[in-house]
Amino acid sequence: MGAGHDHGHAHGPVTGTAAAAYRGRLRVALSITLTVMVVQIVGGLLADSLALIVDAAHMATDALGLGMALLAIHFANRPPSESRTFGLARAEILAALANCLLLLGVGGYVLYEAVERFLTPASTEGGLMLVFGAIGLVANSVSLTLLMRGQAESVNVRGAFLEVAADTLGSVAVMVSAAVILTTGWQAADPIASLVIGVMIVPRTVKLLRETLDVLLEAAPKDVDMAQVRAHILELEGVEDVHDLHAWTITSGMPVLSAHVVVRSDWLNASGHEKMLHELQGCLGDHFDVEHCTFQLEPGGHAEHEARLCH
Repeated sequence: MGAGHDHGHAHGPVTGTAAAAYRGRLRVALSITLTVMVVQIVGGLLADSLALIVDAAHMATDALGLGMALLAIHFANRPPSESRTFGLARAEILAALANCLLLLGVGGYVLYEAVERFLTPASTEGGLMLVFGAIGLVANSVSLTLLMRGQAESVNVRGAFLEVAADTLGSVAVMVSAAVILTTGWQAADPIASLVIGVMIVPRTVKLLRETLDVLLEAAPKDVDMAQVRAHILELEGVEDVHDLHAWTITSGMPVLSAHVVVRSDWLNASGHEKMLHELQGCLGDHFDVEHCTFQLEPGGHAEHEARLCH
C-alpha cells in the first residue's frame, strides 16, 4: 500500500521553483552588470589599471552567470512530462555548478595576472581607478540588494549573488588601491588589489560548489535531520518500524522524502490507512517542511519479501 501527498495537500504537478520569484531582479542585475562592465573596460584602458580590467573581466563572467541563472529558471519552471516527471528543475543546480566553475576559473586567472603584474610593473592612474571603482561599487551594491533575499532560498540565485558579491568586494579593493597610489605613489597596490579579489572569490565558490554537489549526489537536505525524522515517524501510534527512509533535493525549495513504514495490522484497513497517511504527512509537514513525501504502508515482515533492488 502506498500513497504520495504534499504537506499542502495539493496533488497536481509541481511547477515553480524558489528561484522563479527572483527572475525580474536577476534581469535588473544583469542589465546593471553589463553596463558597468563596459564602463570599467573603458576606465581600465584609460587608467592602465589591472585591477579595473580584472574587475571588468569578472563582471563579464557575472553577466554570463546571471544569464545562465535566468535561462535555468526558464527551463526549470516548465511543466513536467511523462519522461521527466520532475520537469527540468535540476537545470538550476546545473547552472549553479557552471557558475562555480566559472568563478574558480576567474579566480585562478586573476591570481595569475596579479603575479604577472608584480613581475612586470606598470604605471597606473589612481584618480581614474578611484572614479571607476566607485561607479562599480554603487552599481554592484544595487544588484546585491536585489538578490540578497533570494540567495538564502535558492542555490541558483546564490551563485549569481556570489558573482555580484565578489565584484562588490573587488570594487572596494580597486578603490583602496587607487587611494594608496594617489597618496603614496606605490604602484604595487594595483596587483595587490587584484590578488585580494582572487582570494575573495575562491572560498565562497568552494562552499557553493559543495552545496551544489550535495544536491547532485542526492544528499539529505541540510535542514532535515534524518535521525529526527525517523524518531518522529516511530513515535506515531500504530507505527512499528520504518525502513528505506530517503530524503533528497530536486532543486532549491523542493525537498523530497520517501519511506516504507511498518504498521500494525489493525491499521491496514481503509480508515486506518487514510488516518496513518494524514498522521505521517502532518508529522513531516509540521516539523520538517518536506513538501513531497511518498509513504509505503506495509505489515510486519513484508520487507523480507521485497525485491533485492528495493532495499
